[in-house]
Amino acid sequence: MARRGGFQGGMPGNMNNLMKQAQRMQRQMEENKKALEEMEFKAASGGGAVEVVVSGKKELKSLTISPDAVDPDDVEMLQDLIIAAVGEAMKQVDAESEKLFGGLGGF
Repeated sequence: MARRGGFQGGMPGNMNNLMKQAQRMQRQMEENKKALEEMEFKAASGGGAVEVVVSGKKELKSLTISPDAVDPDDVEMLQDLIIAAVGEAMKQVDAESEKLFGGLGGF
């Protein structure tokens, strides 16, 4: 007569394998996150008039403005160049994050 109920036929072994796989994936994600946070991304706008460096944590690390980009009569252009350079650097961080995590985490 067949037994009913409980785990049968090796189910606990499969569950252990799934848990180990999940732990490996979690470790890999943590390693990737740390690597991403240590990376720096550089972008420029205005033909190099404005350059920025952003960390993988999306923190602005440096901003370099060429003296040629400073026109007191056109501050808006300089602001636009800064926004464009920072935006490009942030896109680079997002692209690297997507490459490392494949859309699994919003880092």
